[in-house]
Amino acid sequence: RKEYVDLYVNYVFNESVQKPFQDFMRGFLRGCPAKTWKIFLPVELQVVLQGHTTVDWHLLEKNVIYKQYNKSDQTIKNFWTVFHKLSEEKKKMFLGFLSGSDRISGYQLEYFRFTIVDPQEKNPDELLPMANTCALIFYLPR
Repeated sequence: RKEYVDLYVNYVFNESVQKPFQDFMRGFLRGCPAKTWKIFLPVELQVVLQGHTTVDWHLLEKNVIYKQYNKSDQTIKNFWTVFHKLSEEKKKMFLGFLSGSDRISGYQLEYFRFTIVDPQEKNPDELLPMANTCALIFYLPR
């Protein structure tokens, strides 16, 4: 019985998936040559492919660029006060709204920057916050 179980487990986990895995590996290596990826440790490769799963939100605040705003403006102070009170899940939802992903891509977190811009509308109370995900711009009405 042990031999049967061993052979069956080997078939299910190794032999039955060998062809599909080889096809996947061939396609993956065509786009991502193995020589290039060997410089990374597995943890580093995961960050490169998936992005950072944890974010230092205060560092993110520190790296923001302001246009038509100053860091000392009340709107900005209010925004960051509310932002830091949000749950981790809501902060990641904001990151998704801003950038299209709830993770920061593989480069170092210190270099991730986005811009907060005043859209300068006549009636800012009638305007909702908007984001340009390609340019990492967050339009925050006063």
